[in-house]
Amino acid sequence: MTLLAAVAIGVAVAALLVAASRSPERASARPVAWSFAPWPRALLALWHARRARGRAAVGAVAVLQSTCAALRSGLPLVTALRVALERTDPEARAPFESALRAFDLNAALEDALRVAAAEAGDHRLSLALDGLALVAGEQLPATRAAAVIASVADRLSFEERLLAEVHARTSGLRAQIVLLALLVPALAAYLVATMPGLAATLATPLGTHVLVPAAVAFEIAGVLASRAVVRRIAT
Repeated sequence: MTLLAAVAIGVAVAALLVAASRSPERASARPVAWSFAPWPRALLALWHARRARGRAAVGAVAVLQSTCAALRSGLPLVTALRVALERTDPEARAPFESALRAFDLNAALEDALRVAAAEAGDHRLSLALDGLALVAGEQLPATRAAAVIASVADRLSFEERLLAEVHARTSGLRAQIVLLALLVPALAAYLVATMPGLAATLATPLGTHVLVPAAVAFEIAGVLASRAVVRRIAT
């Protein structure tokens, strides 16, 4: 729904700008370089990065479960982790592979896993990597290491189920937030289309460099803040 909100807001703002550019006062003026042009690309990049982290966090459960099974078969931690990553989706194994690459370059396995956990950007990934780092740092035998990793995998599985339930319970609220957020740019586009004076104002440098970018920023910030409030209430 966040992507839908961003796309719809962008469409509404684009309609507003088209209407403003067709006003009589701007008919003979040269085109204006919109100062907020890179924003949609930046937002899309952030959304893709967040989605990738989410998929990696979901895949961390499978990585830990496979590692646990390999440890119970008697393999050491590094070998067990490598075997587990062979059967994992590339996006899910990227944080673990970065730690293994650092280990291959003579870094301590515990330190490599801690660094990967700090750079994970998702608390579920951080928890999985910290669990592996704990096992590596304590140099636990395979059976005890498997028990520790199994407990971490169980906790991540519980959090995944809880998150899915929260999303299901708050889907209606999040949809209402998006619909209410779309009302403002839709009204703005309507006013620009019906009031030439407003269109002329928005077509000036003040409008293109201050008013419209500020409106887009406030709209997106409102959507994100509302969704954050819903998530906190739900949890």
